[in-house]
Amino acid sequence: MKVIICGAGQVGWQIARHLSGEKNDVTVVDNNPELVRRATDTLDVQGLWGFASYPDILKRAGANDADMIIAATHSDEVNMVTCQVAHSVFNISRKIARLRSQSYLDAIYSDLYRRDHMPIDVVISPEREVAEAALRRLKYPAAFDSESFLEDEAQLMGLRLEQDCPVLNTPLRQLNDLFSTLRVIVLAVRREGRLFAPDAGDQLFAGDEIYAFAPNEDVPRLLEVFGKTTKRQERVVILGGGNVGLTVAQALEERGGGIRAKMIERNRASAERAADALERTIVLNGDALDATLLNEAGVSRADAVLAVTDDDKTNLLAAVRGKAEGCPLAISLINDPTLIPLMEPMGIDAYINPRATTVSSILRHIRHGRVRGVYSIGDAEAEVIEAQVLSTSSVAGVHIRDIDFPEGVLVGAVKKGHEIHKPSGGLRIEEGDVMVIFALASDVPAVEQLLQVSIDFF
Repeated sequence: MKVIICGAGQVGWQIARHLSGEKNDVTVVDNNPELVRRATDTLDVQGLWGFASYPDILKRAGANDADMIIAATHSDEVNMVTCQVAHSVFNISRKIARLRSQSYLDAIYSDLYRRDHMPIDVVISPEREVAEAALRRLKYPAAFDSESFLEDEAQLMGLRLEQDCPVLNTPLRQLNDLFSTLRVIVLAVRREGRLFAPDAGDQLFAGDEIYAFAPNEDVPRLLEVFGKTTKRQERVVILGGGNVGLTVAQALEERGGGIRAKMIERNRASAERAADALERTIVLNGDALDATLLNEAGVSRADAVLAVTDDDKTNLLAAVRGKAEGCPLAISLINDPTLIPLMEPMGIDAYINPRATTVSSILRHIRHGRVRGVYSIGDAEAEVIEAQVLSTSSVAGVHIRDIDFPEGVLVGAVKKGHEIHKPSGGLRIEEGDVMVIFALASDVPAVEQLLQVSIDFF
């Protein structure tokens, strides 16, 4: 398949990395020659320096016979015009645009833009994706990472194991014996910086970060097994009143549930905009690192502090200051994945990676065949894929024990009809079943080949 990716920043680079790794014909376009050079030097892609919305640039990028265009530059207007040109001039059938402005999003989601006037097939909003991720972190405060699967009926949860975890030094196969009715699978373990898919004989140790998968009804027991407790979040302090913070606050107001939120925003104009848009959230204008202002916002009595400014270092320091003032849960927005290892020594409980959420959202819309969901773990180190089994798949009619999965692949769950099954060697996979599969990045192409999901994109 031939794909043009407009924008060679972090998101564009990651999408190009995924698609080129799966042997697609990828061309990256950016008006920054250094970013283009980085993409062509590190990936098996073609690069073109120029403005993505210019018809002559798109023509040189191969738009005449492209199957898809992904507009992920930093400009909403460039992304929209690029999709319009791709449609009107080159008749590219699949167009995806990343849009940030709330005004554009409100218009698009309210159907003011019809497809024939603004031909964008899929709109990706980083702020909305990040806001949803933040709400999931607040829902599951014991997890440092989480994502929903199987139509929101199951959860992938990242948990950091402490010394008081009751199942340390226990082989995973023994956990299955001890909790035979619990539909929980440990899909991945990060130990000393290395992410791997564990074997049945592997043990868990204090300091490990695990990714566990379970249906919603089994999540409370999952948390109990791994020594985690849950506490309802009633008071939240949001640090940062930009698009992300405002979207989170609005979502908390819309969902109700008795959650009371306060917001601190440094920029006066942004603070006034947030105050006008919110009904029940108190907005304070000032520095999120100011201990006096944090106390005025009641951070010591809050259940969670959510640092979502547009600066990673401010988010890290503000989250630390919130914890120091007595808040038990600190969640930080981190764009730079190299800063994530600093979380534990700084005492930050959970993080949100906007790049990972945006990449995962785009991948959900561009995967082949019957892939229903994709979640990118870490710095694109692995993926959790939700896919429906086709009649052409080599796994259809085969027991799980007989499927030739690579070593870095584990099955998290199989949904048959309306029932979610814990995977076992004797479970037979049938056409129409939905599988949730963890795969290290290098094994994703092999998984797609087994599932026969690279036949058709649409």
